[in-house]
Amino acid sequence: MKFPKFIIKKSTNDQFYFNLWSKDEAIVLKSEMYTTKQNCKNGIESVKTNAPLDKNYDRKMSDNSKYYFVLKSQNNGQIIGTSNMYPNASDRDTAIESVKIDAPIAETEDLS
Repeated sequence: MKFPKFIIKKSTNDQFYFNLWSKDEAIVLKSEMYTTKQNCKNGIESVKTNAPLDKNYDRKMSDNSKYYFVLKSQNNGQIIGTSNMYPNASDRDTAIESVKIDAPIAETEDLS
C-alpha cells in the first residue's frame, strides 16, 4: 500500500489505535487508544475531516523544551491525534502542514 496512510493496530491490552504515516514514510500523528475497532475507524474519519483546518491544531512545547502539536475536533474540542516531539518549532510546523495535506487523502491499512 502506498503512503500516506493510516495504519490500525491492536495493543497488548486489546485496544485499537492508529498512526498516520506521511508521504515520507514517517509517523506524523498518533491516536489515543480505542476500545473498539469501529471507534478507531471513526477517529480516522475525524482526523480526515479536521486536519485541513489550521484552527484545529494546538502548537505546544513539552516540559523538556521539545515541540509538538495536537489535533482537535472542531465539534467538541477533543484531542484526536498527537504528534511526535520535534527539536524546533519549524520541524513541528512542517509536520502540521504534512498532516493537513496527507490526512484527507490517506488510505487505511488494518494490521489489527
